[in-house]
Amino acid sequence: MSIRHWPATERPREKLLDRGAMALSDAELLAIFLRTGIAGTDAVTLARQLLNQFGSLRRLLGASQNDFCAAKGLGEAKFVQLQAVLELSKRYLQQQMQRDTVFSEPDTVKRYLQHAISAEQREVFLLLYLDSQHRLIKAEPLFSGTIDASPVYPRIVVQQALAHNAAAVILAHNHPSGVAEPSRADKAITERLVQALMLVDIKVLDHFIVGDADVISFAERGWL
Repeated sequence: MSIRHWPATERPREKLLDRGAMALSDAELLAIFLRTGIAGTDAVTLARQLLNQFGSLRRLLGASQNDFCAAKGLGEAKFVQLQAVLELSKRYLQQQMQRDTVFSEPDTVKRYLQHAISAEQREVFLLLYLDSQHRLIKAEPLFSGTIDASPVYPRIVVQQALAHNAAAVILAHNHPSGVAEPSRADKAITERLVQALMLVDIKVLDHFIVGDADVISFAERGWL
C-alpha cells in the first residue's frame, strides 16, 4: 500500500510536522529525503532496505559516489542532493558556533564534529582555531589519510594556528572503523602537539576522537 494511504499518524511527513524530526526513525527520515519508492516498494521500505544494504546511516551518508549511485532507488541526482544537505548542515553548525558558542562544554563540540567528520570513510584530522574567549575562528581539516591512518605534522599545525592568530585550539579526528576509543598513536601525537603548541603559547583545550556513535574527549578523561 502506498504511503499516502497510511494513517496520517504513521506517514513520515505528517509525523514530522506533528511531533518534530526527532520522533522519526532513520528509515522515516531517509524516506522523506527519497520522496518516492520504486515499483512495488514504498519509500519507507526502500529506506530500510538501503540502511540494511549499507549497514548504517553513517555508512550510507559517507558512501562514495559510485557505491551510492549503484544502489537501487538512488542515483546521481540523489547523491548531489545529499551532499548539498550534508554541507549545509556543517556550515549551519559552524556559523552557529562562530556567533554564539564559548567552548566551555564538550557536548557543543561533539555535536559539530559528528556532523563534520563522522561519516568520512578516510581518517580526517581537523583543527578548531579559537580566540582568547574560546570562540571559534575557523574549523579546518588539515590532514587526511588512508582508511587506517592520517599523517599529522606538528610543524604544519603550529604554522596554521599562528596564521589564524589562535589563542587555543581543539584537535579532532575520526576513526573510520566506527570505534572511537583512542589508540596509543592518538595519545602520542596529542602529546607532541601539546608540546609544540606550548612553545608558541597556544593551548590545546581538547582532542576528540569521533566514531560511529561515540565521541571521546581527552579532557573529559583527564588526559589533558
